[in-house]
Amino acid sequence: MTLARHDGLDFSRAPFLVIWETTKACELACKHCRAEAVIHRHPRELSTMEAMGLLNTVRRFGRIVVVLSGGDPAQRPDLVDLVTHAARLGLRVALTPATTARVTPALLRRLKNAGLARIAVSLDGPTPEIHDAFRGVDGSYRQALRILKDAQAEGLSTQVNTVISNHNLADFDRLSVLMSELGIVFWEVFFLVPTGRARSQDTPSADEFETIFHRMFEFSETASFDIKATAAPHYARVVLQRQVDQRRRGQRAEPPRARGVTEGDGYAFISHTGEIFPSGFLPISAGNVRTDDLVEVYRHAPLFQRLRDRSLLKGKCGVCEYREICGGCRARAYALTGDCFSADESCAFTPASYAAT
Repeated sequence: MTLARHDGLDFSRAPFLVIWETTKACELACKHCRAEAVIHRHPRELSTMEAMGLLNTVRRFGRIVVVLSGGDPAQRPDLVDLVTHAARLGLRVALTPATTARVTPALLRRLKNAGLARIAVSLDGPTPEIHDAFRGVDGSYRQALRILKDAQAEGLSTQVNTVISNHNLADFDRLSVLMSELGIVFWEVFFLVPTGRARSQDTPSADEFETIFHRMFEFSETASFDIKATAAPHYARVVLQRQVDQRRRGQRAEPPRARGVTEGDGYAFISHTGEIFPSGFLPISAGNVRTDDLVEVYRHAPLFQRLRDRSLLKGKCGVCEYREICGGCRARAYALTGDCFSADESCAFTPASYAAT
């Protein structure tokens, strides 16, 4: 059955989002870094011509979103050329640079003129002390605020990415206040997956996740910008539950029931050396863009096809009444159990049929 799709996309044919890890090089030393970033660029990174070929292939999916990520994409001297090429193809291009002095007003102006649609910076604490300790470099917080201000002065759409882990769990409300002051259009809240440098002991409990989900929903009711949870598809279940409750009280019409973007299901990730993953947090390769066709891999590779088949889910995820709109975080299941189809134990919800067993 084909469920509601983002922008009318059928996720079995095309992802909503492709993220390309342009480089692993980065000047920061983030404690949670998925990429396990290093100081110098890797000699086997995709070349400019290979990167443009990748973007040409991505365009075959349609006018989808492509995010240039890292490491720090500002470390690539061809960054503006790549944005220009992607924008001319008709792709919607976003950028997630590291919060360093490399992101100058002049670079932002060139990126805007090249067709960049949005820039996203990371803010993981409401104060410099909390954020800089997490990112491993003093001044990162100040640079993040400066980049947002400079980008907005150039007319760029701005977004903040925040990783929720045990280090800032108690700071969510103060983070929410900060977000309201920044003039952003989107707040993407990542929930820690213990991969790369991130550790399982840094991951909040299922009940702590649930508490943050409810705070996110309540904040979203009045926020002037959109809010999204990443690596936490069970937030969709909380949203639906809260909306159904509001409808019962006459406060809302029938809520939408759309399937979210998850690993391999509306989402694909390309590493700095061209490996094709369902997600940057799920490091199981299904091919390499140097030897394989990305479109064919996304549509037909057994790993991607299985990740889109919710009937393969195990444990409570397999019998959950919210399976089709959630499906659990396959990356976290893999990180904690070695099986990407096992139950996502970061979810506090117990399905009725599972509780009865």
